[in-house]
Amino acid sequence: MRTLITAAAATRGVYEAVRRARPGLGARTNREGRTVHLCAGPAAVLGTAVAVGAAPGLPARHRAAGALAVLAAGACGAYDDMAGDHRRGFRAHLGALRRGEVTSGAVKLFGIGAAGLAAGAVLKRRPLDRFLAGVVVAGSAHAINLLDVRPGRAGGAVLALAAGGMLRGAPGAGAPLGAAAALLPDDVARRTMLGDAGAHALGAGLGLAVVAANGRAGLALHAAVLTAAAVAADG
Repeated sequence: MRTLITAAAATRGVYEAVRRARPGLGARTNREGRTVHLCAGPAAVLGTAVAVGAAPGLPARHRAAGALAVLAAGACGAYDDMAGDHRRGFRAHLGALRRGEVTSGAVKLFGIGAAGLAAGAVLKRRPLDRFLAGVVVAGSAHAINLLDVRPGRAGGAVLALAAGGMLRGAPGAGAPLGAAAALLPDDVARRTMLGDAGAHALGAGLGLAVVAANGRAGLALHAAVLTAAAVAADG
């Protein structure tokens, strides 16, 4: 519960500060023709990272690795938000990379993948477990971002999944839960958007909770489901 409260308070505090300082941050027009800002993005990144870094019940090095993974995922997402490359799917970005063009999507793919694998190397001991953990962290970040196509959809999914994790005692699940809860009302009201930065950060936080709560069998199952979802979405 303490992690949830920390995440909610930090996220809301950052959101209000950014909204006052940069009220038009990343302003864009949504599907309904309304102008919304991206102030929720940096709030989700920093709020989730702070809560992961302060989560009780985890070794200090695990908390540090988790917070860095969230920050890296959020930074890669923020770059995509600002770059404005609207090509979708791994194939499009990898195809551009083969032609010598480094797209923001490629930066996300390799940056978040590397961040997930680095976190997995700290969180688990055996090579296979480390790899699976990396896939889960990066795959969760990607999966939540895929859901961020309607107001409240990504945040609502994080709420549901993280709440389930908290009920099962998953360490750190309160971080994405609290951050998503703090932003959901404004997201649903179409005042702000998570953007790639916020969605990737919340997803990475969710993935870290999965990693902390599962052994090899659970990691393999989650990694398989996330990989299948990514392939299906890219088809």
